[in-house]
Amino acid sequence: MGVTGPWAGERVRLRAPEPSDADAFLAADDDEEGARAGWRLFPPRGRWATEEWLRQQANDGDEFRVVIESLSSGEAVGTLNTHTCDPVEGTCSYGVTVWPWHRRCGYASDAIVVALRYLFGERRYQKCTVTVIAYNEASLALHRSLGFTEEGRIRRAHFRAGQYWDDVVLGITAEEFGQRWGFAGTS
Repeated sequence: MGVTGPWAGERVRLRAPEPSDADAFLAADDDEEGARAGWRLFPPRGRWATEEWLRQQANDGDEFRVVIESLSSGEAVGTLNTHTCDPVEGTCSYGVTVWPWHRRCGYASDAIVVALRYLFGERRYQKCTVTVIAYNEASLALHRSLGFTEEGRIRRAHFRAGQYWDDVVLGITAEEFGQRWGFAGTS
């Protein structure tokens, strides 16, 4: 029998990070493509720093970090974190990373759908906006396939590998999401 509940999708479940996830996070630190696709390129970190960072990832509000776990294998395949959550305006954002040895399996899209069902369907957020570095074609395609609409660009927002890159701003409303993906527990 599969895992069910508000934190499970078709392929993944979202769970709290544990210090035992340090090996996966350390291995992912060697992923140059993934590191350059994120909002900042960080220097290497040791096991003790990674374990301490994982201990500090408290999930007690709308801004949280979860580990993306494969339902079929039970292993950690990536991470998702919400940020810039403004409950007054009803707006939120997130970042998602699937580690290179697990990419192209549908884990990122499933994790995003699970997270947005929670933010839109349980926490009353009405709009999610994400920014993607312009050269990250995989993430742009992923978000478009989920129903996000390109809303604009922030020119020269990132400096990577010796040149400046634009941020592409994409958004989806709760209504657009609900029409496409529905909400758990409703018919």
